[in-house]
Amino acid sequence: MKPSAALLTLALFAHTPAFAATAEGPSRLLTGQDLFSLEVATDPQISPDGRTIAYVRRSNDVMTDRARSAIWLIDVASGTQAPLIAGTGSHMQPRWSCDGSRLAYVSTSDGGGAQLYVRWMKTGAAARVTGLPETPSGIEWSPDGNRIAYSMFVPAEGASLGKAPAKPEGAQWAEPLQVIDAVTYRNDGDGYAKPGFEHIFWVSAEGGAPTQVTFGQHNAAGPLSWTPDGKAIVFSGNLSKDWERQAVDTDVHVVTLADNSIRTLTDRNGPDRSPVVSPDGKRIAYLGFDDRRLGYQNTRLYVMDSDGRNARVLTGNLDRSVDGPVWSGDGRSVFVDYDDHGSVRVARVGLDGSVRTVAEGLTGSGLDRPYSGGEYSVARDGTLAITSGTPLRPSDVAVVRGDKARRLTHLNESLLAAKTLGDVQPLPVKAFDGREVDAWMVTPPNFDASRKYPLVLEIHGGPFAAYGPAFSTDDQLYAAAGYVVVYVNPRGSTSYGEDFANQIDKAYPGHDYDDLMSAVDAAIAKGFVDSDNLFVTGGSGGGVLTAWIVGKNDRFRAAATQKPVIDWTSFALTSDGAIYYHSYWFDKLPWEDPQGYWARSPLSLVGNVKTPTLVVVGSEDYRTPVSEAEQYYTALQLRGVPTALVKVPGASHGGIAARPSQSAAKASAILAWFERYRGKDGTSTAAK
Repeated sequence: MKPSAALLTLALFAHTPAFAATAEGPSRLLTGQDLFSLEVATDPQISPDGRTIAYVRRSNDVMTDRARSAIWLIDVASGTQAPLIAGTGSHMQPRWSCDGSRLAYVSTSDGGGAQLYVRWMKTGAAARVTGLPETPSGIEWSPDGNRIAYSMFVPAEGASLGKAPAKPEGAQWAEPLQVIDAVTYRNDGDGYAKPGFEHIFWVSAEGGAPTQVTFGQHNAAGPLSWTPDGKAIVFSGNLSKDWERQAVDTDVHVVTLADNSIRTLTDRNGPDRSPVVSPDGKRIAYLGFDDRRLGYQNTRLYVMDSDGRNARVLTGNLDRSVDGPVWSGDGRSVFVDYDDHGSVRVARVGLDGSVRTVAEGLTGSGLDRPYSGGEYSVARDGTLAITSGTPLRPSDVAVVRGDKARRLTHLNESLLAAKTLGDVQPLPVKAFDGREVDAWMVTPPNFDASRKYPLVLEIHGGPFAAYGPAFSTDDQLYAAAGYVVVYVNPRGSTSYGEDFANQIDKAYPGHDYDDLMSAVDAAIAKGFVDSDNLFVTGGSGGGVLTAWIVGKNDRFRAAATQKPVIDWTSFALTSDGAIYYHSYWFDKLPWEDPQGYWARSPLSLVGNVKTPTLVVVGSEDYRTPVSEAEQYYTALQLRGVPTALVKVPGASHGGIAARPSQSAAKASAILAWFERYRGKDGTSTAAK
């Protein structure tokens, strides 16, 4: 009998042997249960004097199945650490005052919504300084320490049409009509948008009524930067009347606090964002590019005079995107981070355009897949606090002075030291055209090169993103189940320059498919991969390529396409990024070039598919909407191709692995699907 014509739930696959502890004691392999015990460091903020680091320590609550955030303080000299706050709630966004005497942060410790707090470091006393209806973000101290700026959502009147009849007192009627007139009316992770806009406020560091400083029917948000005299705040945003239809166009603005007047400092076709005022107030560093409507465009560092004149690019000779600009204490250079070959670095950029790398090996806060990433902050003397991990450890906090890095935390050592993990090594790959492509291979625990192992090709999303040498629970769980895992940065990936990324500009999927097949061939050539037991999975852009692959060839025994795009026309008209995709990933609107959209749609190849294919999606995915996955599932069912549809309840596109139980169950479901079709001695185990 075929799987139910409706859903196969996650629970159906929850009993894969790879995730079960034996009766004799805990497993030496990583299991789904272990995901609850993992912790990760993020948002490291070093004090101005470089002596203390405040960072956010994320862990999981097994009783609520949700991540929780706590702020910890590290003494840099000794490496000792302690929590900033005891008790319940989540705590985030630690930010030092300019003199280092106080720390502002956002917390839910009072049991209500997130509020802004200030802690006096000498006494340990803390006070809540706001009573806000929405969560503040982008908090930034004024130079004199008297005020804190932040951005916050401000509700507005929604659209209406007509009028309902008067409701009798006490009557229980249906909810009123929801009238939508916004171009982007829902956002992944947030759901259907409430009417309103982000605006900038400031509040006294000792508490009191907040003051709103931007107004209007447009968004003005962080990151924020004060001028040294405390009289103005610099920010970025699109303040034009047609802002909804301008996908990437933003400018740098300055709002004067005395009268709330706004002056626009940049004006070009393209994004200008993340402005930072120099210590002497004479210059503003910011990020952006001249928009050429390419799939990928390097974000560059610029500097201009504080009045907007004499703008010039500083990283024009660096063929990488940069982010996170921070002025050095002496105002002679700007720190930025950039991604190179899947690994994030920090560079010091001189005002003459010189670029010197000062830290390497940054890693991000994600756990499920090995995406490149990382965060940093800088003390006055140039000391860096960074997040840094390895393929075998999630991100910890490290301090970098001169050319020496020292890890200060070991958050997962007690757990992972007791586990035998899969080893992660680079896999050299040469593509069909001679281009070298980065790839990595995860071998199973207790690997024996004389044996033959099944292989999982695991594909990153984006497609303009990058994997790197970072920890991944998905890949480690696959390896613990006995699979060799290969992950790749095919052409189209970032961190290799504009040309490499734009090899798929207006041509995705394309030769990235060939790069992935070359990586599989390179793994098979190692001699320990069973070429008759190949499997493939990937999420988002990786889900697109998974569906594309099984439409192109039959070499994989089974596949699992996660949160895919199946039909570019329906995606372009239902995604929360609809205003963007038709302009940057295609040359025309869907009805202007229906054949062009169809030719790149995996659904166009479904008639070729013979590979048993699982379809996985979050039930509240608004990036690659649920309808995309459901279309593919139904098409496979109509063709009689073995399939099942797994929905992750309540999960968004970006949050499909946010809850530990669902992350573990999703990986288990995929492994159970693969095991159903895994061959033994060349023979499929699938029921006939």
